[in-house]
Amino acid sequence: MRDLLRSVWDEPRPPNPPRRVWRDWALVAVLVPLAVLEGVVRPDLPWRAISVAVTVGLVPTLLWRRTRPLLMITIVFCTTNLAPLFAGGDSPETYTMAYLLCVVYALSRWGSGRETVIGVAIMLFSVYLAIAFHRIVLADAVGAFTVMCTATTLGATFRYRANARMRQLDQVKLLEREQLARDLHDTVAHHVSAMAIRAQAGLATSASRPNAATDALRVIEAEAARALDEMRAMVRVLRRDQPADLAPGRGIADLGELASTGRSGPSVEVTMAGDLGDLPPSVGAAVYRLAQESVTNARRHARHATRVEVRVTADDTAVRLRVHDDGDTSLIRPAASPGYGLIGMIERADLLGGTCAAGPDPGGGWSVNATLPRTGSAT
Repeated sequence: MRDLLRSVWDEPRPPNPPRRVWRDWALVAVLVPLAVLEGVVRPDLPWRAISVAVTVGLVPTLLWRRTRPLLMITIVFCTTNLAPLFAGGDSPETYTMAYLLCVVYALSRWGSGRETVIGVAIMLFSVYLAIAFHRIVLADAVGAFTVMCTATTLGATFRYRANARMRQLDQVKLLEREQLARDLHDTVAHHVSAMAIRAQAGLATSASRPNAATDALRVIEAEAARALDEMRAMVRVLRRDQPADLAPGRGIADLGELASTGRSGPSVEVTMAGDLGDLPPSVGAAVYRLAQESVTNARRHARHATRVEVRVTADDTAVRLRVHDDGDTSLIRPAASPGYGLIGMIERADLLGGTCAAGPDPGGGWSVNATLPRTGSAT
């Protein structure tokens, strides 16, 4: 209970409360003549001049009820408790004063936790004074207390909904950042890695094969062009003033581009089996990105590897990917934490309800095994 009370007391104000807007000024413009009109036409209004003056005088509290809710509550209840001293003990009871419920609502909606607690205490003390000085009977006090509690609860409810909405938006932003990180790693980083590998291969063979540097530069130029194209596509989606590129992305049909003869680095063989023709685009893109990242990792990290096998099979329920290299795993040092590439691969498979695992193969080499549901959604 103590922790609950402390959390309520330490609750900060909601960020960016609305300032005075035109609706507030319009409400003030309507309430002032309405209070005057009630004072003129209502025959049973006690202490007419004082009641109208108090009603009109408290109208401006609506303008600051969001930015200074506790101060406005203090002004309202101090004024309504002092007014009977000038009205022969009678409280101002105009119907127009119902607008003060907006101030009560704003206290729990826009005030901090301690402001809300202090404001509620002020309201309860005001009701107590009204009972103690016999300005209202107990039944009326219960009714007034119920109305104030209703307005306070309504403000707290809308506050909770707004906070929940903000948390939901923050979660969406986090997921978008993770998706962007995966896309950057799987697209641009892949091409940059390919350029680095080609440059290293060109430097290593330049002495024995003078034309190797020229061949490496051609490959680097092609990879750089692809990286720029994919970067422009991503920037076009992120910019609000540019239409998104609706062209289909990479998929199963593009797996053949990963194959290579191994002139620099291990050769890559791609085989596909099963019904792969009607896969959802999300599954096809995921399979391609997983295979692409696995091949890139094999080329960069597999020691003495001469061959990388990429095999995709499909049945009625799932699509399975296996990427295996024949590198020497005894030379691999265990990392303190998995790299971003493996994390992104696991996340990408998990988003589709699948699995992805990587590690040394019992028969030698390193394998990546991924299984994705054919429907492309988690069950």
